[in-house]
Amino acid sequence: MKNKLIVIGGGLAGSEAAWQAAERGISVVLYEMRPQVPTAVHKTDQCAELVCSNSLGSNREFNAPFILKEELRKLNSLIIRAADKHAVPAGAALAVDRLLFSREITQSIINHPNITLKREEVREIPSGPVIIATGPLTSPDLSRDISRLIGQSYLYFYDALSPIIDAASIDYGKAFFASRYDKGGDDYLNCCMNEPQYRDFVRELKLAEKVPLHAFEKPIYFEGCMPIEELAMRGDMTLAFGPLKPVGLVHPKTGERFFSIVQLRRENKEGTAYNLVGFQTKLTYPEQKRVIRMIPGLEKSDFFRYGAIHRNTFINAPMLLSPDLSLKTSPDIYFAGQIIGVEGYLESCAMGLLAGLSAADRLQGRSFSPPPLDTAMGTLLGYVTEKRTTGYQPMNINFGLFPGVNAGKRNKQARNAAITQKAAESISCWVKSRN
Repeated sequence: MKNKLIVIGGGLAGSEAAWQAAERGISVVLYEMRPQVPTAVHKTDQCAELVCSNSLGSNREFNAPFILKEELRKLNSLIIRAADKHAVPAGAALAVDRLLFSREITQSIINHPNITLKREEVREIPSGPVIIATGPLTSPDLSRDISRLIGQSYLYFYDALSPIIDAASIDYGKAFFASRYDKGGDDYLNCCMNEPQYRDFVRELKLAEKVPLHAFEKPIYFEGCMPIEELAMRGDMTLAFGPLKPVGLVHPKTGERFFSIVQLRRENKEGTAYNLVGFQTKLTYPEQKRVIRMIPGLEKSDFFRYGAIHRNTFINAPMLLSPDLSLKTSPDIYFAGQIIGVEGYLESCAMGLLAGLSAADRLQGRSFSPPPLDTAMGTLLGYVTEKRTTGYQPMNINFGLFPGVNAGKRNKQARNAAITQKAAESISCWVKSRN
């Protein structure tokens, strides 16, 4: 077998997979079809472009996303290194300047002596070893070839994007800077609503015109990224207890409390753009402008990007993949990223990292041993590769995936701390075992 690896897809998973294999002396050809072939949601030709939120999740100690970030740091992840370097204020979350972030990764890929970046569309799966990391927006021709290979159609769900607002169009006299419970200083901009304003907003949100889905498709959404209008349909107070909850926020000058609060998070280091937190939407563009301008402080808001909805596809990974992320029927073909049913930027990155290590091990005549199940990466890998009798749906990293740690501990904080400590110990031992 030649010491050469093909990676298809220059997103988070593909970029990380290519980088990890190249760092271990493997000659990698990374294919990215943009800009020759655009997608419905990408705006640039950069690798690892973030098309939804610019947040990579919580960076607060003793939670599952924090554990995953720490494991990626210990494994010298290209993605987490770029994220840490280009972080923007976001309270307890790790958010990035998305343009600087993707440029950093692209340049690292281009400058690596073991990586060749080819701007071409791959329409048929080449002979292996190959990692398919084309994400939920895989091109139609390659999608058909994957369906042929695996002998089944894709699964799917709908994902939505939040609008991005021009900072210069915000009325700062009606908004204030603060983070919930003062965690993160003044990282978020808060637009407040009293009860009548909130109820008017919810009413118009529910009545607003939506972009219709195809008549033959059922509207299946990922629960962690529900369109805000879909949440509103669950009850008039759903948003007030969800993305618009006012708890932990008081006006820093007056001490005033509010019925509901819309939070905006910086998109870039300059603070010239803000995205609306939790405002994924499938409203038509005119309706987005009309309804969002009902929010105090955003009456004259200009939009850099409107919210949108797109169809994500993924394979039934537990039926198809081995624990090393290779296809059971074709072991020289690997899958990684959102296409295998992980949801979240760093979850995709983690699966790309493991696929890169796995493929590199095989090329170098080593056996790949997965991370222990009590690590974030190990338990996430287990979720996507272990057979199950129930339905398979996309999943973020969360404590519910971890095996029990001292079941006698009823205190949630103590339990989470124990899981975090055990994961740190286990991933360190696993990393050492690979060296």
